[in-house]
Amino acid sequence: MKNIMIKNSWIYGFLFLSLLLLGSCSSDDSTGSGPISVDAVYLQDVNSSVPDRQVQFARLGQLIRLEGSGFEGLRRVYINGFQTSFNPVYVSDTSMLIRVSQDTPTIEAEEELRNTIRLVKDGSETTIDFEIRSSAPTISRVSNTLPKAGEEIIVYGSGLIEVTKVIFPGNVEVSSGITYDEEDGEFFTVTVPEGVSASGGSLYVETANGAAYSPAYFNVQDGIILDFDGNGVLGEFGNTIRQEQLESAPIGENNRSQGNYVAMRPEGVSSFEPGKNRLSEVFTSGTESWRSQFTPFIPASTPLEEVAFQFDIYVPEAWAGSGFLKILLINNFNGGEWTGGVYNYVPWIVDGEIEPFQTDGWTTVTIPLTDFYLFSDGADYTFEDVLQYRESATYKNFGMFFENSDIRLSDVTGTATDVEFPSLETSVQVYTDNWRIVSLETPIVTDFPDEE
Repeated sequence: MKNIMIKNSWIYGFLFLSLLLLGSCSSDDSTGSGPISVDAVYLQDVNSSVPDRQVQFARLGQLIRLEGSGFEGLRRVYINGFQTSFNPVYVSDTSMLIRVSQDTPTIEAEEELRNTIRLVKDGSETTIDFEIRSSAPTISRVSNTLPKAGEEIIVYGSGLIEVTKVIFPGNVEVSSGITYDEEDGEFFTVTVPEGVSASGGSLYVETANGAAYSPAYFNVQDGIILDFDGNGVLGEFGNTIRQEQLESAPIGENNRSQGNYVAMRPEGVSSFEPGKNRLSEVFTSGTESWRSQFTPFIPASTPLEEVAFQFDIYVPEAWAGSGFLKILLINNFNGGEWTGGVYNYVPWIVDGEIEPFQTDGWTTVTIPLTDFYLFSDGADYTFEDVLQYRESATYKNFGMFFENSDIRLSDVTGTATDVEFPSLETSVQVYTDNWRIVSLETPIVTDFPDEE
């Protein structure tokens, strides 16, 4: 992020100086009354190999530079009929910068205004034809990233209109049976095909708004820490849940259970008392080496915001008001902590309010490692920092507690508030499975194939 900010500062400074120089080289007409002429439009993109590229279209949210003459004295700019604000500081007589507003209408714009830019000043105006496209589609979440072939998944995001193709890891293509949110483009559904690569990777989708990738976390079987079916070793010590306490009866709708899984409220425990922590616990054996297992596909130098812990969860009845899962990078905690190498998963608190959490089938939870409290201060951590943290620990077991103590909203949100959620006796049942480490790196889709 710091590098991007530096790049942005550099390019804005460069463009500002360029505009000043271009303005000083223009005609002596300082009244701004001359005609307006647009000769070319350039896309300003600091992340591109060509940061100042002449283009025939732009997308919502993008920064463009108009080159021509007569811009001095400009009063208003309309893009697709939408009045778009601009900073006069970035306007000279021969060039100007303007960002296409996210509020600009595209297909809903009036036909005679669609794909136009209109520039207006006192005594003069001009309109040019220029294509304005919707924002590129994005993928924000996948309902289940480790499903079985034949199961349906939901892919969430934005701009997911008229999805025509989904390519799964292993170059397995699906182009039929895809349904999508026609109104808002916020999700689509697709059935997982046979033959998806066990090494996993990103989903690639094609839509009417362009193409998009998901993070590289789909079907990453090499990332499994513990699946209770032979991948990873279950730790059995103290009061931890044992192998014989795992469950295996098929449960869940659509996305079904896969072999053994763990009930965070073990059989024989009817409910959890309020005000108590570490009410159930399950751990790995602690003999696993994250460095040898994960660095072949997630280098130790990877920025930590690009690495996540995933697990699958099934909650058949509404979970609300009390209880949470504590996820521990190492076995060095006694319960109740909101600091250190842990993360407390409280899905029933949404925007500071209680919102019951329930799933129809097994769904995937993704927690960036920068959400773990020890690494949540915004510093420039890498995966190496987590590896060293675990390697220096006396007890290297990775695990989960079910806890049922009072919750301060400030601990959940990180913002000051006096709101608290007193704990209550709860009999909620939370099942987990397929603990894994995955990459959040997302391939970039460009509108310009020469950059791919």
